[in-house]
Amino acid sequence: MKAGILKDIKVGENRVIATPVEVASLIADGHEVLVQKGAGVTAGFPDEKYAQAGAKMVDTAEEIYGTCDFVAKVKEFEPSEFGLLRENQIVYTCIHPAAHPEEVQALLDKKVIAFTAEDSHRYGSPNCEAAGKQGALMGLESMLTINGGKGKFVSGLGAAPGMKVLILGGGIVGQAALTVLHALGAWVTVADINIGTLRTLQNQYQQTINTMISNRENIRQILPETDMLLNCVKWPKGNTEYLVTKEMVRSMEPGSVIVDISNDDQGAIETFHETTHENPRYVEEGVVHYCVSNIPGAIANSTSVAYAASVLPHFTSILKNGVEEACARDGFLRRSLTTYKGYLTHEETSALQNRPWIRPEQILGIADRELDQAPPATVTRSENFIKR
Repeated sequence: MKAGILKDIKVGENRVIATPVEVASLIADGHEVLVQKGAGVTAGFPDEKYAQAGAKMVDTAEEIYGTCDFVAKVKEFEPSEFGLLRENQIVYTCIHPAAHPEEVQALLDKKVIAFTAEDSHRYGSPNCEAAGKQGALMGLESMLTINGGKGKFVSGLGAAPGMKVLILGGGIVGQAALTVLHALGAWVTVADINIGTLRTLQNQYQQTINTMISNRENIRQILPETDMLLNCVKWPKGNTEYLVTKEMVRSMEPGSVIVDISNDDQGAIETFHETTHENPRYVEEGVVHYCVSNIPGAIANSTSVAYAASVLPHFTSILKNGVEEACARDGFLRRSLTTYKGYLTHEETSALQNRPWIRPEQILGIADRELDQAPPATVTRSENFIKR
């Protein structure tokens, strides 16, 4: 099978979906790999390294879309790419389909076989770890007086107390942020809805962190003394309520910092709006907000290495076994199947966009087999099934 690695064109995206190591592995398996020139340059992987790995270097995305059976990149398809997709082509990228109806429509119209990468990770995406760790550091940078923050040093100085930090969400992102902030000496409280998660974290950190159940009242009480708030909550799409309201943000001291790592429109924090690396901060209600949507792109080399290693098994299985067999063997890959030859196969997208869908195992014809299982990617459910 012929595989293509695209250069991402989203503003601020510096990562690449496959490094020369992964390309060499695919070629060793007998596949031809095309790499768009410049795909890995900003992540530290020059074209020469891909050529040395055996890739065929091509000038344009059009060449890859036009000739490759399997196409991969990091971020969503841009409108300029919609017309390049081909029927029955297999594509793998972070589609975020529930939030991008026009992109979904293009995938359906083109009858491609599309996998949304963010739902395919058995052990969580390396990008979540990267976002949590680097997001914590971006928050500390935002706390600097020269960036509008109140100017507190994370661990304090002699006679000057350190920062009090509240992390919302004890999942992969929140835990990653916690490792950095705790190591640097911040006074950290983690809020989560799962008491088992909180208990585990307290034991892991030998009772040197605080924990609490995540609800609006608990957060309201602690915010006035919180220097930095990190939102690491995966907020259910379609939920019109806020966990942190504008009034609650107003209760924080001027120069405090909010880092919204989750970066959800209509998400957990009312004062959120997306920013970019070029203009990363704004001040609302006296609080510095850092809301860059692509934090991992700031450490493109490390995230590319980790991310590419995590998705290589999916690439290998799809290219070697075909879509049906690969999805039968891996429930996490199966749940990430978004569209299949004109059919929507993604439950959350069905629910939020009011589109009929069909379960992946049904459209793939593998429902009667013994399948590898995976939990649903989100809590959102849809009974709006396609009638066949």
